[in-house]
Amino acid sequence: MGSRGATVVLSRANRIRTKLQSALEATVLEVDDVSYQHAGHAAVKESSDKETHFNLKIVSPKFEGQSLVKRHRLVYDLLADELQSGLHALSIIAKTPHETSSAK
Repeated sequence: MGSRGATVVLSRANRIRTKLQSALEATVLEVDDVSYQHAGHAAVKESSDKETHFNLKIVSPKFEGQSLVKRHRLVYDLLADELQSGLHALSIIAKTPHETSSAK
């Protein structure tokens, strides 16, 4: 069976997960949609897309040697098209594998 004519629409959460995993080779990647917590927020009311707020936890070797600000900028750059199309807010935890193993 082919997929001719089939259109697959990925949720914003799945698009975020795919983009970050591909670019960052994450060993841990948690993408939590917390938009429901912001149901009365103006950005949610104005958006036709209800996936507007996310919590991200990312552990990636690509963060080695980068400041927290640079890690966050990298994530924001990777998700630029999402931010321009209705993604309103991200809470980001960005660590290296070394930082997570030394925290135990």
